[in-house]
Amino acid sequence: MWSRAIQVLLVEDDPEYARLLAEAVKASDGRVQLTTVDDGQKAVDFVRRRQPYSLARRPDLILLDLHLPRKPGLEVLHELKGDATLRVIPVIALTTSSDERDIWEAYAAGCNCYVTKPIELADFCRLVRLLSDFWGAAVLPPAGPRREN
Repeated sequence: MWSRAIQVLLVEDDPEYARLLAEAVKASDGRVQLTTVDDGQKAVDFVRRRQPYSLARRPDLILLDLHLPRKPGLEVLHELKGDATLRVIPVIALTTSSDERDIWEAYAAGCNCYVTKPIELADFCRLVRLLSDFWGAAVLPPAGPRREN
């Protein structure tokens, strides 16, 4: 097992959820580095490193709300997973919906995991620890040469 800081892109239009997750990251062990965008089009622009994100580091992991302005989360997911250079980035659907149809649509579109958003800060902290322990310490490879196309 390895352990490294993971770059996480949070795609969230609700400022309260974004704030809670940012607070949880601040309270964590420092192995999660969070960047937030607030709509689906910005998420695609960020990952494709289009202006104003041309200098952004491609994320190791994306937390994606499904109900977003400008470009819905499922469209973002289809676009990311339809691109050979981007499909390797794990995407976790992080949404308020626990509707079975939403869950199946997200998995069919290529999400790697589906998580219903927590409500309390303590639950957000637990989520950040899980991200750090599972994705940062067990699943993602150690930092090294990255293909940034």
